[in-house]
Amino acid sequence: SMAAMPVMHPGIGYPSEPLDRENYAHLEHNGVKLVSSDPVSTFSIDVDSGSYANIRRMLNEGRLPPQDAVRIEEMINYFSYDYKTPNNLKQPYSVTAEVAPAPWSSEKKLLHIGIKGYEIDRSQLPASNLVFLVDVSGSMFSSNKLPLLKSALKMLSSQLSAKDRISLVVYAGASGVVLEPTPGNQTARISSALNALQAGGTTNGAAGIRLAYAMAEQGFIKGGINRVILATDGDFNVGTTNFESLINLVEQKRKSGISLTTLGFGGGNYNDHLMEQLADRGNGNYAYIDTINEARKVLVDEVGSTLMTIAKDVKIQIEFNPEVVSEYRLIGYENRMLKREDFNNDRIDAGEIGAGHTVTALYEITLKGDKGLIDPLRYGVSRTGTSKTGISKTGAARTSAGELAFLRLRYKQPDAEKSQLIESPLHRRMIKKSISKASNNFRFSAAVATFGELLRGGSYAQNIDYDAVVKLVRHSKG
Repeated sequence: SMAAMPVMHPGIGYPSEPLDRENYAHLEHNGVKLVSSDPVSTFSIDVDSGSYANIRRMLNEGRLPPQDAVRIEEMINYFSYDYKTPNNLKQPYSVTAEVAPAPWSSEKKLLHIGIKGYEIDRSQLPASNLVFLVDVSGSMFSSNKLPLLKSALKMLSSQLSAKDRISLVVYAGASGVVLEPTPGNQTARISSALNALQAGGTTNGAAGIRLAYAMAEQGFIKGGINRVILATDGDFNVGTTNFESLINLVEQKRKSGISLTTLGFGGGNYNDHLMEQLADRGNGNYAYIDTINEARKVLVDEVGSTLMTIAKDVKIQIEFNPEVVSEYRLIGYENRMLKREDFNNDRIDAGEIGAGHTVTALYEITLKGDKGLIDPLRYGVSRTGTSKTGISKTGAARTSAGELAFLRLRYKQPDAEKSQLIESPLHRRMIKKSISKASNNFRFSAAVATFGELLRGGSYAQNIDYDAVVKLVRHSKG
């Protein structure tokens, strides 16, 4: 597909709007859950940031994004927060938690969970074997696609040294190797290979992905960073366009220790759904590049977290205490939900944390006695005797009356198959009386979440508007 036609005067035979074929997975909001019947919430972390940069593009174009383009967790995790940094790689991340009133309702509280990955200086990163897989089909012709992509990849390659390897694979109607694995300090050679890229032809993504992984296997560095970086508008229209078989291909390849980063470009035919899912299944991350500044953020400033995985298959599980919390709702993470039994099953895939990454999750909670959204049951469980778990009410409840919830995290070291567990109780005494007493981290993430809720139709944020969000952000920028 060629770049969109210019917008001509309506009535000269051109449509006044270019055809919009952008593809977003449909997301249903996470619902409100009753702690009495559903006390445990389990999900995979997510470090993608693509949704935020993509909706920023649309807002800058002067239009509201479709609701399905708005993934609130990616908006929150686009920003990095000032959490305590762990001091060694033995436990590769630290965890902080905080509770304060929600900005949209004094009846509701927000539970904020922050995770921070161990930071590694650029000079300490292990040797990298990077394969750039670049879409050079006709739809990549416009200035915010291939030219921006070349600049972005030059930025990344300029940080590599002699110990690193870089290769370049292109795909359009046919796939080909433009650059065999080359030492990272041969800048002129890498630059001229990137300069020579030109758009034209239709897209066969699957053949390109296979070839890129073959190159990554050829240049494999044991103990190093081995990663395919796929740069495209995601408009795969030739060859294996079947969504599931592309996903399966990437899933098989991650077992070989090669991960996948997807970088999305452009609009009009942009396939966000595919880009996000490929990265999730390929043990990687997904970013959307709308400007040269975004390229610098992802590929220079945050290059450690973009490239180097320090913990994989990171899962979060929270059990709420029914004596203290009556209802909860996880904000965002709709397509990262896990079944309760998945938490302890090490064969179930989850998200990765990169060096220096921060991951933030927010729960909206209603404390017992405050007004929730769900009416109590007429035929509920009696308050005496045993609870539904069959455990006598007295023991656990008495010792945990001061606990709000119990937090469990599972993760694997990058080269391990067996997970490790971190557990910690969250205490009632950590609840702050007002949001002004909360940290900048808390208030800023709450503002971003509110912004996301409003963009998704505002059904959970009825008592607040964009002006109030701006005010909250202004006072919590840090």
